[in-house]
Amino acid sequence: MWIKVPTSQMMDTEDTQNVTELALAVAKNVIAAAIKLVEEAKKPIKNIDWITQGEFTEERGRKQIEDFVSHWKYHSRWVHYTEFLKREDVIHSFHYIYCVHWSIPTARRPIPRISASVYFTIKINTNKPPDTPIDVSYVFESHSVVHRPGTTHFQEKCLRDIIEGKYILMNSNIFQLNRVRIFPNILGIDFSSECVKNTIQYIEPQNSIE
Repeated sequence: MWIKVPTSQMMDTEDTQNVTELALAVAKNVIAAAIKLVEEAKKPIKNIDWITQGEFTEERGRKQIEDFVSHWKYHSRWVHYTEFLKREDVIHSFHYIYCVHWSIPTARRPIPRISASVYFTIKINTNKPPDTPIDVSYVFESHSVVHRPGTTHFQEKCLRDIIEGKYILMNSNIFQLNRVRIFPNILGIDFSSECVKNTIQYIEPQNSIE
């Protein structure tokens, strides 16, 4: 009985084939990612026609924010509502602060204990004429990056990461699971995400979360 022993040439050929297949797979992934980025860049950033300073009232501002976020692309399971928080008197301007609360109700918990917030600021400049459009900006909870309508695409993932970050803090035992990489494998949470990192640093300890 003859046993075919691989020669050095055969092994080199096999290694080259494996490397080629790996390179092709990597190239396909890179191309697919690049195509997705291009497609995302081509998508128009949705915005609304904001009212002028002369048309502004506290309630109209709230309704405009509701209208604006309703154009964001997100899963139908999310619910949200907008409330007016306060008015800040600043030099030559008034800042109206609103909060859009986001949560995911379920059959077992129709009123979720955890929510994610997006804070909007409408700036009314007293030095500008009444026909000037209102100045609108917003930030996600625990973040410092200021967004302006019509300049960036909304990312639903950031809301999910905020919710998941709060859930982690409410269940301290999960931190132990995370150390052995069990929790990320079960729920797929990306602990390297900036959203999760920032949320964990920002939120108060468990007893302060309602």
